[in-house]
Amino acid sequence: MSMIGVDGEERDDLNRAESRAVRARSLRLLGSLVRPVRARIALTMVVIVISIALQVAGPALIALGIDRGLPALLEQNDWMPVSLIVGAYLFSGIVGAALIALYQVMSARLSQAILIDLRKRVFLHTQKLSLEFHESYTSGRIIARQTSDLDAIRELLDSGLNQLVSGALYMGFTAAALVLLDPTSGLVLAVALVPLIALTRWFQVRSQKLFRQTRVASARLIVHFVETMTGIRAVKAFRKESRNERQFAGHVEDYRHSNARVIQLFGIFDPGLVLIGNVTVAAVLVVGGFRVVEGSLAIGALLAVVLYTRRFFDPAEEMAMFYNSYQSAAAALEKISGVLEEKPSVPDPTTPIDLWQAKGAVHFDGVRFAYNPEAVVLPELELSIPAGQTIALVGTTGAGKSTLAKLIARLYDPTAGAVTLDGVDLRKLHPKDLRRAIIMVTQEAYLFSGTVADNIALGNPEASREQIVAAAKAVGAHEFIESLPGGYDTDVNKRGGRVSAGQRQLISFARAFLADPTVLILDEATASLDIPSERLVQRGLQTLLADRTAIIIAHRLSTVAIADRVLVMEHGRIVEDGTPAELIAGTGKFAQLHAAWRESLV
Repeated sequence: MSMIGVDGEERDDLNRAESRAVRARSLRLLGSLVRPVRARIALTMVVIVISIALQVAGPALIALGIDRGLPALLEQNDWMPVSLIVGAYLFSGIVGAALIALYQVMSARLSQAILIDLRKRVFLHTQKLSLEFHESYTSGRIIARQTSDLDAIRELLDSGLNQLVSGALYMGFTAAALVLLDPTSGLVLAVALVPLIALTRWFQVRSQKLFRQTRVASARLIVHFVETMTGIRAVKAFRKESRNERQFAGHVEDYRHSNARVIQLFGIFDPGLVLIGNVTVAAVLVVGGFRVVEGSLAIGALLAVVLYTRRFFDPAEEMAMFYNSYQSAAAALEKISGVLEEKPSVPDPTTPIDLWQAKGAVHFDGVRFAYNPEAVVLPELELSIPAGQTIALVGTTGAGKSTLAKLIARLYDPTAGAVTLDGVDLRKLHPKDLRRAIIMVTQEAYLFSGTVADNIALGNPEASREQIVAAAKAVGAHEFIESLPGGYDTDVNKRGGRVSAGQRQLISFARAFLADPTVLILDEATASLDIPSERLVQRGLQTLLADRTAIIIAHRLSTVAIADRVLVMEHGRIVEDGTPAELIAGTGKFAQLHAAWRESLV
């Protein structure tokens, strides 16, 4: 039992330490966002303090007018006190309203400045993170960081902080004015604070839990919707609509139930606030009424303390609501700060080495790679690829072919050993030189929104239209592009909605040709092509692969035929190495694969 207790205490200590670390991380982020605009924040605070002070002065001026101005007018026919008090009341009302408007504009600009800064940070940092992060962090969660989480922070900045600052100042100034005007009424208000604080605390504790459940339910809705729409082709292909409908209905029901519980909570809190406020006003009126009868309190002062008491409770609900906005924004800030604290697993070198004219010699020097300690993909790899040589990687699924290609493109870094380009470790190579020298074309062939010409020009943004057309002709894409409704100016839409999978691949080849890399990696890049298109691309590949180092990963052995050298991989090791003709003539794994492929063509 004692050991169990110790383990429980250790877990609690770890949880507390983790919570402190998360809070510290969030505060660092908040401080970095606020620091550039702190002077504007100070000016905004001055404006709201003056505005609230002018608003709170109203009841005191009314009391002064009733108790001093009216007697002077009625008894001495002196209009001056009443005129001055009325003028002061109008001045405080007009200037106070103007300052409120100014404060709202200033606070809105402040919140937008902070939000713009945060949105840019999230986007730029997420884009900078390595492939490992994006393969483990779902797209729905990333979208939630940029949408619902940032919206929670926006809501806090736009309305929550306004409610807190203006509400706290208003309640503080009102209480101070009430005590200065009549300390006895201030004592009555102080007694009323006990049930008010108890009710507010009860609301905060329960609403924190319920709002967290609401946020979780909302996040599940977003993630499920994004994943369904992103994978809509698979949904249609596998007739998953009914299953998705049931799952989404469950998420919607959870969200509805969470919101219903929040509404029920407000159904208790709001009437409770009204009840406490009304009872307090009644108590102040009764106590003050007796004192007016006794002559120890003026009638104008009684009216003022009643007004102050009533106004004191006006911001109470907004103050309680701020806590929920704060909780939602704090949770969002924790998640966003977690993303911003992520470090790229493939960091840029601190002292990069320039390689302006790469030749293309690639070498694996004792490379070991594992995605995690339990899954070693490449045990230990020694491999040299001379400049200008075309290598074909062949092997069963999971043999390590794509991992090898990703290491060459430096989408990952080796766990041990080094991958070099012309003798320079890729981890030390300047990122611009690396991206200029090595290009990887994958099976996905993603096309961005824009025209066909825009997508090809990604390989070289400075390219002319003539160069773009020449690149398309070189890989056999020109003919089908010309047949599109707008030719090279056709909008491909998201994910290339106007072109087929094979046509998207041809566009990606043209993009790679235009980039003119020293090392070109084709990772299953012809998998989306039909036989006629593949034959067309084979001719384009001859041009595309000329005078450069190339690594081709392909299951179709027809693509392997254009390679100078074939590497057969099994379990992360190279088990065969030779020219296509040599390996076909042998009795090894590649010869068996080639024989099976030839039989499939019969």
